[in-house]
Formats: sequence, C-alpha cells, structure tokens
Amino acid sequence: MNVGVMILFIAILLFGILAFLQVSALILAPLVSIFVIIFSMFPTVEGGVTLLSGLKELFMPAASAYVTSYFLVFFVGALFGAVYQFTGAAESIAKWIAGMCKGKYVAPIVFIITCILTYGGVSGFVVFFVIYPIALNLFKEANLTRRLIPASISAGCWTVSMVAPGSPSIQNVIAMTNLGTPSTAAFIPSMITVIVEFILIFIWLEWRANSFTKRGFVFDDPTLKFQLSPEELGRAGREDLPHWAIALTPAILILVLFNIFHVPVEAAVFAGVVAATVLMYKQVPGGVREWLKVFNKGAADSGVSILNTAIVVGFGGIVQKTQGFADLVATLKTWNISPLIFVMLTVAICAGACGSASGGMGVAFNALKDTYIELGANLEQVHRIAAIAAGTLDTLPHQGAQITLLGICKMTHREAYFDIMVTQIVIPFIACFLFILICSLGL
Repeated sequence: MNVGVMILFIAILLFGILAFLQVSALILAPLVSIFVIIFSMFPTVEGGVTLLSGLKELFMPAASAYVTSYFLVFFVGALFGAVYQFTGAAESIAKWIAGMCKGKYVAPIVFIITCILTYGGVSGFVVFFVIYPIALNLFKEANLTRRLIPASISAGCWTVSMVAPGSPSIQNVIAMTNLGTPSTAAFIPSMITVIVEFILIFIWLEWRANSFTKRGFVFDDPTLKFQLSPEELGRAGREDLPHWAIALTPAILILVLFNIFHVPVEAAVFAGVVAATVLMYKQVPGGVREWLKVFNKGAADSGVSILNTAIVVGFGGIVQKTQGFADLVATLKTWNISPLIFVMLTVAICAGACGSASGGMGVAFNALKDTYIELGANLEQVHRIAAIAAGTLDTLPHQGAQITLLGICKMTHREAYFDIMVTQIVIPFIACFLFILICSLGL
C-alpha cells in the first residue's frame, strides 16, 4: 500500500478510536492532525510543514472558512430547534403522527416522525432529545426491543430528510453554495431515489422489529447492558402542547420560502423562527424573560454544533494537502470510472475520514470542486450524488452524532449499531448507485 495513503488510513482509524472513547472533537481533531503533519509529506506547500505552521496555515484556515460560510445556517437552525423544543411543537407533531399508527409499524413511524421534523428545519440533535421519550413509550406499548430505537431516530435525521430535493439541510446548502445549483437539483432522479431509499429503510425497520420479536427480544430485555430506571420508564411528555397544525405551520413556511420563493436558507429559517415565536408565544410560560432563555439555549447550541464540525473540517484541511490524499485521488482518476461514481467515492471517503456528512462535503468541495467541474458531469447531478454520498461513510462507528444518540438511548454499539449501519451506510450506498443508474438513463 502507498505509504501516504496508509498514514491517512491510520489517522482515520485513530480518529475513530478516540471518538469511540468519547474524546471531544476539539481535542481529537488537532491531535490527529498533528499525527498527519509529523508523518506525511506536503508537496504543494512551499518550504514544508512544521507542527505550528500546519496548524496555523492549513488547519485553522479550513476551520475558519467553514465557520464563515455556514455559521448563519447553524445559528438560525439551532434557534428554530430550540423554539420547537421548548414550545412543545416538535412533540405535538410527533404525537399526532404516532397516534395514527395505533401500535403498528412503530419503528418505521419513529423514522417518519424524525424525517418530517428534520426536513422541516429542526436540528437533528434537538430531535434526538425530543423524540427519544416518545419512541421509548411507543416501543414499550408495542413490546418491541429498544435495540431499534437508535436506528429509527437517526435514520430519520440523516437519510431522506437530509438529501431530499428542497431540504434546508446544511448538506444541500453546501452543494448549492459551491456549485451554484438550486435546492431541488436533479429533481426527478432525486425524488425517485429518495422514495426508494425511504421504502427500503421502512421495510428494513419493520422486518427487523418482527424478527427481533420472533427471536424473543422484547422491550423488557435483561440482556441489554444498560437497564432503564422506573423513573425513565414512567416518564411522560408535557400535556400543554400546541395543536399539531399550528406546530407544522412554521416548518411549512420555511419550505415554501426556501423552495418556491427562493429565499436564502438563513432568511427562510429565521422567518420560521419568527412565525413559531408569534404563533406559540404562550407555550413558554414566563413571557419575555423565559423566551430569552430559549433563544440563549439555541444560540449556545449553534456555537457548539458548528465548532465541532468546523474543527473536523480543519483536520480535512490538513489531509487534503498531503501526498497521500493526492495519490488517492490520482488513483481514483485512473480507474476510468464515471464522473458521478468519482464524486460518490471521494465525498464518501472524506465523510468517513471526518465522521461528519457536512464536514466531509466541506473537505471534498474545498479540495476537489474544480476536478468535479472538469469531469464534465451535470452539476445538478453532482450536487445530489454528493449529498447522498456524504450520508454513507460518515456513519462509521466514530461518528459523534451516533455516539451521542447511543448515550441518550442507553445502548451500546454492539447492541444497536448493526441497524444503524444498514439504514445509514448500506441503504444510502444503494441509493447512490440507483441515482447514478437513473441519471445514466437520461431521466
């Protein structure tokens, strides 16, 4: 194996191990970057790279450029998520949809709820905390094993709603910003792909639920490492919820402004924040003082979210200047593969290296946007395949979002990761190849 590529592989492995051990991204990204600086060659940097110059001239510019480009998107998104959490709007929508299933298709229903909330602009990390207690009660009533809760929630956050045409997700925005394409890029092949991806995840979750039940795995499962306390089992949601139609209105407003009137995503989501605040003002007792706490919480969440992602992009800024990365890209070019497969592979690899879909896209577009354009592929198709591919290898075990969710659900990787892998790596890769096939047919 090429030595430079091997060093990058070791770095990614080290990144994953440290993340699995719950080392903060603020520590591990600079740490692994130092490893790469020490052992890698930087042929494109005059005079070579020292530890300090690598961190100051490669790592920090990449991280700060990401913050400059996308802070406002994270900021208004986190505000919207906080408003939906503290007004009970997200819980209202979730209970409304859950009430339709009447104990059937519980795991897929949790998946659908999270899809709707995140497609409407609610942050995935907010959805984790809002949906988990609802999912727990639904699984308890249906006597289903808790092993499927993490996959049901995270699949709704990071698959269909992340890549569907018109989504206000950061992945869609990154592609729009870099390629000058619309939010609904490659609409027909995208919709076909998203529908198939949705159906496959729905079928998998329902089949696995039935399979677990037949094998004797039910809600009360003494084999799980962490058992729930009586307080957790008896935890109920709030009762003073806004009507589901009112709760849905701000999310619909965002989608209409963003996709029909082509309002920039930052302005569209901010309009959603204003609408949600006006419509559900009374849902936060205490008036202005308590609302300020809601906004403060959202603002704080935005800072943490974008810093964790940007610091990983900084690691990517180091990687993309190494000889190993150049050799890897050169090798992929010699394979004589279609441009869309080249985009899929490079974005997926970057997402896997970063453990982040948006971070991986940021690194891939920073390093290879000109190459993607030179390949002559339809840019709308590049937009969509990049968004789908970013949601594949980002879900390797070291992904911070999965570690966070497993902690919330009190599950281990051994107990729950297999279904996460199938719904968020295997099926999205199937979606990638389906999209490429549809595009090759001229649709």
